Amino acid sequence: MTNRPDYLDVDDPGYESGQDHATFLEQVEAWIEADPEPRDQAELRTLLAEADSPDPRDHELRARARAELRDRFAGTLQFGTAGLRGEMAAGPNRMNRAVVIRAAAGLASFLRDALPGQTPRVVIGYDARHHSHTFALDSAAVFTAAGLEASILPSPLPTPVLAYAVRHLGTDAGVMVTASHNPPADNGYKVYLGGRVVTDSGQGAQIVPPYDAEIAAAIDRAPVAARVPRATDGWTVLGRDLALGYVESVGRLSDGAARDLRIVATPLHGVGGEVLDRVLKDAGFTDVISVAEQFEANPLFPTVAFPNPEEPGAIDLALAYAQDAKADLVIANDPDADRCALAVYDPRVGTYQGAETARSNGWRMLHGDEVGSLLGEEIGRRATPGGAGGTDGAPPFFASSIVSSRLLRKIAESHGLGYSATLTGFKWISRVDGLVYGYEEALGYCVDPQDVRDKDGISAALLLAQLANRLKAEGRTLVDALDDLARAHGLHVTDQLSARFTDLDEIPAAMSRLRAAPPRTLAGSGVSEVLDLSEGLDGLPPTDGVRLLSADGTRVIVRPSGTEPKVKCYLEVIVPVAPDASYDDLTAARAFARTRLDQVRADVAAALGI
Repeated sequence: MTNRPDYLDVDDPGYESGQDHATFLEQVEAWIEADPEPRDQAELRTLLAEADSPDPRDHELRARARAELRDRFAGTLQFGTAGLRGEMAAGPNRMNRAVVIRAAAGLASFLRDALPGQTPRVVIGYDARHHSHTFALDSAAVFTAAGLEASILPSPLPTPVLAYAVRHLGTDAGVMVTASHNPPADNGYKVYLGGRVVTDSGQGAQIVPPYDAEIAAAIDRAPVAARVPRATDGWTVLGRDLALGYVESVGRLSDGAARDLRIVATPLHGVGGEVLDRVLKDAGFTDVISVAEQFEANPLFPTVAFPNPEEPGAIDLALAYAQDAKADLVIANDPDADRCALAVYDPRVGTYQGAETARSNGWRMLHGDEVGSLLGEEIGRRATPGGAGGTDGAPPFFASSIVSSRLLRKIAESHGLGYSATLTGFKWISRVDGLVYGYEEALGYCVDPQDVRDKDGISAALLLAQLANRLKAEGRTLVDALDDLARAHGLHVTDQLSARFTDLDEIPAAMSRLRAAPPRTLAGSGVSEVLDLSEGLDGLPPTDGVRLLSADGTRVIVRPSGTEPKVKCYLEVIVPVAPDASYDDLTAARAFARTRLDQVRADVAAALGI
């Protein structure tokens, strides 16, 4: 007769019929023995003790511990195109030293196979989250013991600095330890390939298939963490010259104009504060006010619920600074500074209703598509049609993800440039041949693909500050520039509906509901096309998602997030605008578009059951 855990009773939804009590305990004990971190070993032993507490009064404690153990040992944290990302805790389904060590061993094995008879070179960066430095050092120790040449950035630095280092140093791979804008409990492990491993237009970009599957397979073949060799020294800690080289590369984007702009800037407790401050000052922007409460890196992110500029309330403190200081512009980076958010004063959105705040006075954050379009127009007017787009010698191309606004295609065409739509994620955007500019609506912008083949919130911030500065000298604003784009190409207004799930099984269920019964109308306009992106679209690889188009041009794309437990819905309406439309005409058009977006949001929410 088999012994199974009493906490895996048949009426328990977590019961796995193929696993008895002894087998489960052996799995947990084996992991504990192989875990190199004493605190994680103790954490799991505590959970085991709580799960088997004999005290009948500990029913709730036992239930929590048993559920936690089931989840931590339900599988292995999966490595994919986004690398690793998850909550920091002990166990194979969490981010911890044991998981990172095996990931590093797998990556080292992949690189050795890719470069037989050669010495692979890897550079490692890390942010200021809990354990990031430890994970970076563990990676360097594993790479060095495996015969790789490893170097590590000298301090917590933005992700774009690591992406720059991969191309600048010509390394075969790069690792960035960061969870970007995820909650404080999370951490992650991004992988870039370049050097001699990837030599085409994706050199120095994040991984895509089949590299992700090959690295994941190598990780699966790696021994348990305790048996992975780790060196005690032998890697190189890079000096400040690398970071200064990045700052100088961004500085080459400066237009050298006189400055008359007051900027409020916040890194949201991340690692971008000092770097952005240096870049702006070097470019002549000396009237920069930092949000003091958020300037120093802090892994607890104490002033924000989620350290993501897109999340409600995240930049409210910066907006309050801007209101008090009568600033011209607010710049917010996410914690690893690869994203850039912008807020402006827009008299159209002021209101006397409710309490007086910076928002009620007219300060608002620009949508990622608005910023992406502004940058597209700015870069497009300087690009040379028919010229070379980059080191690959291809014609200049703009690129954006399929969930981003369709406006960028029109901007590119108006400047005689090529355009490419890609799957979601900069790992795809950065691989476009001839790329001179790429963006995705989630606040990611690549404005200098020669140096950084990834989204870069620092270089984007500089170009946006320069654009705002030039417009101010002309007596105009970024809102005026957006109106110009609407007059030239029609008013494109976008928004997003997101649903966060605690039960990950609900995500495919929501997608199944949408596929089975898509809405018949969007804001009253009949749905003319329903495309399942898992079957491929316009020659792109299959991806999990659904695209809806209505007769009036309204578009909705629904897809699960690749980095968070969310389903995301990307909404876009287009309103025709006359080339000579007045400010009042555009104000009315924006109000009409907003109403339509709200109706579309309700239709999509109903179809998804959220």
